[in-house]
Amino acid sequence: MSIRDWPAAERPREKLLAQGAATLSDAELLAIFLRTGVAGQSAVDLARHLLGDFGGLRALLQADLPAFSRRLGLGPAKFAQLQAVLEMARRHLAEQLRRDSALESPQAVRDYLKALLRHEPHEVFGCLFLDAKHRVLAFEALFHGSIDSASVYPRQVVKRALAHNAAALILTHNHPSGVAEPSQADRLLTRRLKEALELVDVRVLDHFIVGDGEPLSLAEYGWL
Repeated sequence: MSIRDWPAAERPREKLLAQGAATLSDAELLAIFLRTGVAGQSAVDLARHLLGDFGGLRALLQADLPAFSRRLGLGPAKFAQLQAVLEMARRHLAEQLRRDSALESPQAVRDYLKALLRHEPHEVFGCLFLDAKHRVLAFEALFHGSIDSASVYPRQVVKRALAHNAAALILTHNHPSGVAEPSQADRLLTRRLKEALELVDVRVLDHFIVGDGEPLSLAEYGWL
């Protein structure tokens, strides 16, 4: 049955307009993006098939062009559209942070870091540089690969903080496994960076670890 023949309250687009995007499932959101299905499958059926094929929305969003284009119903045009949507979301969140204090908008910080790092297939360590009013000056991804106390250099973090004339910063890195629980190495690294930055009067406000759920705040756990 075509989606046009479904009851209006069950159609993804009408449901979104009536109830809001947050009420839709991953498959329904993807179906709106796809717009149409393929022979024998509605857009929702195709979306469910793709999510099962990729193993979930996260894997679909982080797929490269060759992997994305091998799937039925997808191709370079859809890939370009999806990348544009993701980048618009990142820029929207960045603009909100530039207007407000990061400390007064903790959820905005979490949302921005999720948009930046959740879909990275490898570990990325970065810094959100802040001014004296804790408004965002810039975000930089500084280190890639296996993140531990040996692969993140405090001197480089201090150098970039001074280059931005930052008064404070928020550290962040992702766990591609999806589990945001901090390791002993994460806590040691945070301590080393905090001590190094204190020497140049730059405060470390938090260290967020990005996984599948909400980013974990080391400050909220008393580990900073």
